[in-house]
Amino acid sequence: MAATGSALPASRTRGPGSIDEPAAKRVPAAADFPPPPQPPETTDESDIRSMALRGAEAAARAHEAYLAFSKTLNRAYAEALELQLELIEAAKAAGAGLSPPPAAGASAPPPAYDRDLCMEFAVGSAEKVFGPAFAELDRYRVRVRLPDEPLMLVDRILSVEGEKGSLSSGRVVTEHDVLPGAWYLDGGKAPVCISVEAGQADLFLCSYLGIDLHVRGERAYRLLDATVSFHRGLPEPGDTIRYEIEIEKFVRQGDTWLFFFHFEGTIGATPLITMTDGCAGFFTPGEVENSGGILLTAEEIRPQPGKQPENWSPPVAMCRETYGKEALAALREGDAGGCFGHPFADVVIPDPLRLPGGRLHLIDRVVEVDPEGGRYGIGTISAEADIHPDDWFLTCHFVDDRVMPGTLMYECCAHTLRVFLQRMGWFTDSESVAYEPKPGVKSVLKCRGPVTPETRIVRYQVEIRELGFDPHPYALADAHMFADGRRIVMFRDMSMQVTGLTRAQIDTFWERRQPPAPDSVGRAGRSTKTAGPGSVKTSQTSEKKLKKTVFGRDRILAFARGKPSEAFGPRYAPFDEDRFFARLPSPPYSFIDRVVRVDPPAEVMAPGGWVEAEFTVRPDAWYFAANRTASIPYCVLQEAALQVCGFTAAYAGSSLTSEKDLHFRNLGGEAVQWIDILRRRQVLTARCRMTRVSTAADMIIQDYEMAVVDEQESLVYEGTTHFGFFTPEALAQQVGIRGAKAAGGAEQRRGEGVQLDPAPPFFPGDPNTDPVPGAALPAKALLMIDRIDLFAPDGGPHGLGFLRGEKRIDPEEWFFAAHFFQDPVCPGSLGLESFLQVLKFAALHYFEDALQHRRFAPMLGQKHRWTYRGQILPENGAVTVEAAVTRIEEGAEPYLLADGLLRVDGLPIYRMENF
Repeated sequence: MAATGSALPASRTRGPGSIDEPAAKRVPAAADFPPPPQPPETTDESDIRSMALRGAEAAARAHEAYLAFSKTLNRAYAEALELQLELIEAAKAAGAGLSPPPAAGASAPPPAYDRDLCMEFAVGSAEKVFGPAFAELDRYRVRVRLPDEPLMLVDRILSVEGEKGSLSSGRVVTEHDVLPGAWYLDGGKAPVCISVEAGQADLFLCSYLGIDLHVRGERAYRLLDATVSFHRGLPEPGDTIRYEIEIEKFVRQGDTWLFFFHFEGTIGATPLITMTDGCAGFFTPGEVENSGGILLTAEEIRPQPGKQPENWSPPVAMCRETYGKEALAALREGDAGGCFGHPFADVVIPDPLRLPGGRLHLIDRVVEVDPEGGRYGIGTISAEADIHPDDWFLTCHFVDDRVMPGTLMYECCAHTLRVFLQRMGWFTDSESVAYEPKPGVKSVLKCRGPVTPETRIVRYQVEIRELGFDPHPYALADAHMFADGRRIVMFRDMSMQVTGLTRAQIDTFWERRQPPAPDSVGRAGRSTKTAGPGSVKTSQTSEKKLKKTVFGRDRILAFARGKPSEAFGPRYAPFDEDRFFARLPSPPYSFIDRVVRVDPPAEVMAPGGWVEAEFTVRPDAWYFAANRTASIPYCVLQEAALQVCGFTAAYAGSSLTSEKDLHFRNLGGEAVQWIDILRRRQVLTARCRMTRVSTAADMIIQDYEMAVVDEQESLVYEGTTHFGFFTPEALAQQVGIRGAKAAGGAEQRRGEGVQLDPAPPFFPGDPNTDPVPGAALPAKALLMIDRIDLFAPDGGPHGLGFLRGEKRIDPEEWFFAAHFFQDPVCPGSLGLESFLQVLKFAALHYFEDALQHRRFAPMLGQKHRWTYRGQILPENGAVTVEAAVTRIEEGAEPYLLADGLLRVDGLPIYRMENF
């Protein structure tokens, strides 16, 4: 939750934190079912009667077993819906006679090598780690080691496969914990160099497999080649990265040994990084000295046309420039004007975009910026750094063979590229941005020489080859590194995007600072069109094309509270009178006015095809008055995205697939808001497509991509989400978030408690209002908290604050009637809204002196996640919402980040992360 308005004094940053995932629940295996009856050996009349009786008994047992399995699976889904797809696959595996997943709560085996042994391998004795057969390694001048602190990033080795000393293939699985306050955090994330370097245990594995026993201290390890691609955003504090590293083979060429390897890095079940085509070798000092460095072919230096968006020009005119140490120091302090001059004089660089210092102070000066230079003709930048024998990256990497890590060389080039992107004007006022690699881009490393204590100056030359928006602005570049004039390293297709930023935001940022040029269209005439996931267009006009209505408002309301057959056709007639049907919300919580695009076929429950719905935002809408701020409430924007998923699920015929009544529930998702929707008339378009469908017993799980765009097709909100269809019996097995504890801990002190005063409007449509000049909590129509019964400003797991709010449940609340017809349940989005309201209460305390001329607004560009494992029903008694503050930022736009839990009658059913 961000507050916008006048500036505060110097920035102060504290935090962050995270919540761990629960373990899996065991699904019954084939062994849990009775064996099938055996065929009879004879067929006389008595045997036939006997066989019939046995068959009937067996059928009854099988039916009972099926009912037991169905009940067990229902409970398994109720207890562990966050692993629903894995459970479905496990159920299939059980039917095929495969092994079930491990039982929940089973303790993890101890690591094969803990951190202490990894440190021993890095700076101590190989014999103590590998045993007496490796004792001779400790007498060698040099051997393969892990780096010393602070670059020893292997926190544990879980397993090692391969024959020790065999010089054959092998595999090692390691983990690295990204901790709050880690020295390397850059913009709150583990940078590329750390995310790659933490997969450093190929060093451990090649020694384990015996390479040192063959090179006998006469040759040192050097990385030669690698190809790296990222699949998601960079790791954040609380993440644990698991690396599965495989050495494919060792090869001997004369006296030189090489090995080839690859690895995969994951966070939880999500792929983070892939490294392929890895090659390392073992060389004498003389071979390294005489290697000749990187020798470019004629093809590699031939000029090529670069790629840029149509009608592209940098937001700020560029020319050839240089920047000294003081100028780069200004970038590290957030003073863009101190480096780039006018028109950057009033530009304050957000913390996440500032050039890092400390150990990540990697460039000392920029010796050239040429906006038309380089092999591709669209820009080049060269920077330098002075090398000292006692630089930290030399003393730790390695203790007996000091060379600069190749991963840090990449980071040096990346910092150089950052300076170029900033000089182009890729800026924003938002703090919710980050420099990250572009997912899916394969960056190729070639290393043919080291940086050693004898090196004096290194130079980084970065040539821009592509600029674009997808929707985040990104650059692809080739980079070259020189040590004392010799080209030693080349990176091809290094990528960088500014996550959390869009072209429209860049244009808006600069339009506020300077008028457009009178003799050209410039920024004022350019509009961004992000046509949802999958395409980006640019246009000279913001005129919106009218779209044909496929499902009008009358059919939407028939779906919400009328006859489903009037919405979807005669196959839905049984739901008109006789059967229950999962509905869309009704007014005043209905946020689909018309459906304007339906790609997938009707009554086919399968992935594929976009569905689009439009929703008209009106300045006199009840939710603006109720929110008491100029921004649309988060719950309304999220509902606009989720409701088109609900329409798609019904259109696909989900309820037609079962003879049982199925209720529709959101299970969770993650999303990012990019644009603040303000109080004016405009049309939003919500888009979704089903990406996966899974079924088991009477359960259906559906995954969706979703996006909301404005009238200029600029991306407003995007994310992924998953829904489920469940029987009433499954929903009755409400067990909540497993393993959840109070975020503040049992020791939290209880304050006096604050009863919140309700203000008008008291219900949606109430003409009475209570406008406020600054930041305030919502009015009663949207207020989802009655009181704050606990507030510890220094409490919580991070010591930054812990709050607990409470709401007594009134079965006559307006939202029960609206959500849903015949199935009253509190919208999950209003549960999230209650959590945001607790954060607003905290902000009124933390930023009390700065809120007079401010308002509450959504924090843009911040990925957040929600998990639902239960429901709030009219018969429940009370809801409590716990918020643990993970970050406090005081600056031009102060904000809070927090994690939390929502409980109904004491049972934790919602988890909120990074809101």
